[in-house]
Amino acid sequence: MATKITDNVIEMKPLSPKDSKVRKQDFRVSERKFPMSNLVERNRIIHALDVKTKEKAVAMAGAVREYVDAIKISAPLAFKHELADLIGGIKKQANLPILACFKVADIPKMSGEIMEVAMDAGADGITVHGMFGRDTIKACIDVANPRGVGVFVVTEMSHPGALEFNQPVGEKIAKMARDLGASGIVAPATRPARVKRYREIIGNNMLIISPGIGPQGANLGDAIKAGANFEIIGRLIYNSPDPAEAARKISLQLKKRLEGIRVKV
Repeated sequence: MATKITDNVIEMKPLSPKDSKVRKQDFRVSERKFPMSNLVERNRIIHALDVKTKEKAVAMAGAVREYVDAIKISAPLAFKHELADLIGGIKKQANLPILACFKVADIPKMSGEIMEVAMDAGADGITVHGMFGRDTIKACIDVANPRGVGVFVVTEMSHPGALEFNQPVGEKIAKMARDLGASGIVAPATRPARVKRYREIIGNNMLIISPGIGPQGANLGDAIKAGANFEIIGRLIYNSPDPAEAARKISLQLKKRLEGIRVKV
């Protein structure tokens, strides 16, 4: 059963016995800051703002800002608008860090230039595909680090197709991201056991952000209980008749589910 919002709770399918064996964790919720210098772990939610227009994105960001810790934008929205204007408008309305989920994937020179464009426009963090190799990842980190911008390396996507080519090399990608000094990795909330394994690989000095909550089948809170720092949530919020209320309920339910769970990074 997919995750859904009711008047008081978010209904979730139970964890499998395998995924319910999560590690003991230690985490202080309200004070920690991360490589995206203005990212603070309060709600543990990054809102995937995958809407179609700048006007809707800006309005939505303002509506949900109290209940999420960052805003994620993706290529379809970015391609339709002048990037600095888009990011600037969202930041002005929401005062939250922006994760540019552009999944950078090119040769080192071009990847570095894509990073520069996103950073010049105001992005605080950028996702990069790990499967394109060490030199590309290093090029991205080399241009981001001096500017305090977070680099999040995609280890394994959240959709079923990732099992075919992506997952078999995911652990190697995680080790590479760790060794190169990336800010964090992207790991699938749809497979909490994999999140747990990636946390074991990268240790406690990197972030894990996890997409796939709701329509893709992941339960709210499972990824964090398995070792993630933030869950990325999109359609459950922006497709709701009242996005602010949906975000409020999701934030409240997540906090209740994670009560007593502490993640050390």
